[in-house]
Amino acid sequence: MESKHADQAKVKAKLSTMHSKVICCKLYVSESQNAMVVDALSRIGQKDPEVILLSKFEDEYYNRVRYTLVSYITGDSSIGEVVFSPIRKVLLAMIEAAFSAINLEFHCGTHPRIGVVDDISFHPLSQAATMEDAAQLAKLVASDIGNGLQVPVFLYAAAHPIGKSVSAVRRELGYYRPNHKDIQWAGQVLPDTLPMKPDVGPTHVSRERGATMVGAKPFVESYNVPILCKDVPTVRRITRRVTGRSGGFPTVQALALFHGDNCTEIACLLDPDHVGADQVQWLVEQIAEEQGLEVDKGYFTDLSRDTMLERKDNKL
Repeated sequence: MESKHADQAKVKAKLSTMHSKVICCKLYVSESQNAMVVDALSRIGQKDPEVILLSKFEDEYYNRVRYTLVSYITGDSSIGEVVFSPIRKVLLAMIEAAFSAINLEFHCGTHPRIGVVDDISFHPLSQAATMEDAAQLAKLVASDIGNGLQVPVFLYAAAHPIGKSVSAVRRELGYYRPNHKDIQWAGQVLPDTLPMKPDVGPTHVSRERGATMVGAKPFVESYNVPILCKDVPTVRRITRRVTGRSGGFPTVQALALFHGDNCTEIACLLDPDHVGADQVQWLVEQIAEEQGLEVDKGYFTDLSRDTMLERKDNKL
């Protein structure tokens, strides 16, 4: 009897250790106006009991949805042990479904994108999970998409051989340049012959699927600040002053995006260890006031890191 209890304790300890490495994945798909497609992808994301679909953020104007998935990761990439996470299989199923249901040629939105599956970012969530773990998993998923599904993949941050930032990759691809009415992105935005060689997959880009970016980086928070103004160029100038590239917060990345008849949003990615949403809100309000513009209260589009870990513990 004692031996049986000891064995059970060992199994429980092993499982606890296995699940101590927690990884977060954010999957960005270029669709939010077709509820049937969005819901179908959600159902796929909820099929595996070892993977939690923690949140989903849809925006009608952006015509974009973000799924946040959380699970454990095993293996030690530093000693060559193969990294495994149930997220990989779930992601592949969601991606295949997205490619089957969405045609980029008929897509239009006010958020930039280069593909049906536009971006997949991996983030270590618990202290035990490392950036190298996230990068290894990102590269495995990139291979699934590039080599398996034959869609060009561009790596960034820790998943990239030299750590190229996502913004640098996007600038080289012309990601930030609207191609429709100066405020929107419509159809395929990449040329048939890509301006740079993908890190994984074919050099030819399908007009129906486009290309994908996959990366690994520290956890970030998404915070959007609405400015009651449809003058996008003016809001872009405000946005530049908020980011590190123009003397604002060094760890903040931001985009000015048209968001309805009389609103332009500053969509921000924040490093919660270095800058808070209240600081960003204050700075935007100060700069906007100089231009005589009114600013609405900003909002988070996803859960905080602590909330994600708490909900993971309650479900896994």
